[in-house]
Amino acid sequence: MTRTTAAFAAMTSTLLATGCLQDAPPPDHTAVFTGSAGAWVDLSHAFGPSTIYWPTDTAGFQLTELAYGQTEGGYFYASYSFASAEHGGTHLDAPIHFAEGRMTADEIPLSSLITTASVVDVSAAAGADPDYQLAVEDLTAWEAEHGELADGTALLVRTGWSSRWGDRTAYLGTDLTGPEAVPELHFPGIGPEAAQWLVDNRNVAAVGLDTPSIDYGQSTDFRAHVILYSANIVGFENLTNLDRLPPTGAGIVALPMKIEGGSGGPLRVVGWVGG
Repeated sequence: MTRTTAAFAAMTSTLLATGCLQDAPPPDHTAVFTGSAGAWVDLSHAFGPSTIYWPTDTAGFQLTELAYGQTEGGYFYASYSFASAEHGGTHLDAPIHFAEGRMTADEIPLSSLITTASVVDVSAAAGADPDYQLAVEDLTAWEAEHGELADGTALLVRTGWSSRWGDRTAYLGTDLTGPEAVPELHFPGIGPEAAQWLVDNRNVAAVGLDTPSIDYGQSTDFRAHVILYSANIVGFENLTNLDRLPPTGAGIVALPMKIEGGSGGPLRVVGWVGG
């Protein structure tokens, strides 16, 4: 069985479990896609004028109207062009973003983007300390309660930061823009020790957070990025609605723009919670 098939089979069995499958026929996969077997949860922020980007990217998201209105042919027609940095809003970090020679956006296998989800909630600690970093102890405590992180899962870290999305200053920790803003950033992230523990001891396919970066705001060496991406682990940043996913038993579908040779890209990501 390939890793992709195994991941889908594991997700399907989890998503469709209702507690009475012993006498049930083989699962109907269409129930997943219609939502009749559970619920889809949007984990993405919309892109628009207020989308938050790294403070050195001052252009942000740009949508330019090319056409809008009735045509001479008698039909309505709308068309736009858009411009965006790869790393803004809800987006993918391809491993090459911080690891030379690792996967680009178009090289990432679907098994790293469509898989089970494990959610570690550190929102209480992050609420008390905006510079909080996910620690090894958070991971081992989670495993003591929920079992070992499954091979190929997406580890999602809930910090509660997405509730600040509408307030750029609260979300980033500063109202400054440009290079001078970087030393003033304050938000939680994954600690390098936790990142190394994951690489050494578990086989996660992806990591994601509801913050602007895998590393916490005050990082100057981006060690969590380097450690994780050097192992070809994929990153998802600026997620939302992680409070609507359970610690285990959910699935995730994270499909970015497939940019050839890209280091990342805009991401539409959804979670699945079985009914």
